[in-house]
Amino acid sequence: MSGIRNLRRKRSDSADINMAPLMDMIFILLIFFLVTTSFVKESGVDVQRPTAKSAVTKEKANMIIGIDDSGKVHIQGKPIDIRAVRSRMERYLMQTPKGSVVIAADKQSQTDILIQVLDACRLAGVKNISVAAKTGK
Repeated sequence: MSGIRNLRRKRSDSADINMAPLMDMIFILLIFFLVTTSFVKESGVDVQRPTAKSAVTKEKANMIIGIDDSGKVHIQGKPIDIRAVRSRMERYLMQTPKGSVVIAADKQSQTDILIQVLDACRLAGVKNISVAAKTGK
C-alpha cells in the first residue's frame, strides 16, 4: 500500500519552471538594443535637397535645421523665426559644446535665407556646419 501512495505522490509533483531569470534576460536584451540603436534625426520638414557630385555622407549630426521651399525655418520639426536661430544655437552649444549642425535647405528656397541661417550659426559659435545635398552622379 505504501508503494502505491509514494507512486501517486511522485506523479502529482510537477516540475516548475522559474521564469524570473528568463524575464531578466529579456529586459537586459531590450535595454541593450535601445542603447545601441541610432535614431535618425530629421529636420521635420519635407525638403528637396539639391544634388552635388562632391556630397559626402555625414555620419553624425547633432542638430538639423530645415528650410522649406517657402523659406520657413524649422528646428527639430518646429517652426522658428529666423531671428531666433542664433540664440537657439547658443543654447544648443551650451548643452553640446562640440555639436555639429546640418542645414537642410530645399532647392527652391532662397539663398538669402540659407545664408542668414548659416551666418546665425557661425555667430553663435558653431564650428562644424554643413549644408545637406544629395549625391549626384
